[in-house]
Amino acid sequence: MAYGLLKGKRGIISGALDANSIAWKVAEKAHEEGATFVLTNAPIAMRMGEINKLAEQTNSSIIAADATNTDDLTNLFSQSQEVLGGKIDFVLHSIGMSVNIRKKIPYTESDYEYFMKGIDVSALSFHKMLAVAKKLDAINEWGSIVALTYMAAQRTFPFYTDMADIKAMLESIARSFGYHYGVEKKVRINTVSQSPTKTTAGSGIKGFGDFFDYANAIAPLGNASAEDCANYCITLFSDLTRMVTMQNLFHDGGFSNTGVSTEVMQKFGIE
Repeated sequence: MAYGLLKGKRGIISGALDANSIAWKVAEKAHEEGATFVLTNAPIAMRMGEINKLAEQTNSSIIAADATNTDDLTNLFSQSQEVLGGKIDFVLHSIGMSVNIRKKIPYTESDYEYFMKGIDVSALSFHKMLAVAKKLDAINEWGSIVALTYMAAQRTFPFYTDMADIKAMLESIARSFGYHYGVEKKVRINTVSQSPTKTTAGSGIKGFGDFFDYANAIAPLGNASAEDCANYCITLFSDLTRMVTMQNLFHDGGFSNTGVSTEVMQKFGIE
């Protein structure tokens, strides 16, 4: 059921790779709620994914941009305003990559060049995106910017290796930039800390399947799906959350506040 929450709003959605990705679901929901938007991703990711199919489905334009390159981001925000016919109301940052994880390098043996690449792609890209948008005055007052994160930024999950540190930086950028953008332009910035989700990226992490089942057994409501996360992002893009900013918002079925569940205790024979 659609509610028209984003009717007349313009946006930029990054990171839609295929139908399993959260960004893909966000685009579908934003379209249903009446928004018009531009889809963007790095050129190499666009070649690997199915973004053209999504663009056709949502009647959207595609503008390629390397989120680590400020010239590309400047072009993205400038062209998006031209294509959409005005300033931007919402932005989704759904960008994450760890070379150390891809190459299965243990956290204590992290390759620092790979580490810095992960920081640039997954965290500094958010700062660059915000800085370019602010410099161009590309976001409308009361606009909303959301980045996707994970609670390994607060608690240790050994398999998440350097991405845990990188997500902590991402969340800090949301708070720090959120203050300045809020004071100057009333733009709000938040991060959404999602449950483990069976996306193409998430499924590539060693031991992901087992942890997905574990988290599902701990969370009182079970793991939140990509579609559920999309619904939550839509509320943050809408005018219903105009006073929410600089927050890290857990969207995980209650996992983050549950010490242990009865189901997990029973698996260990604890009555």
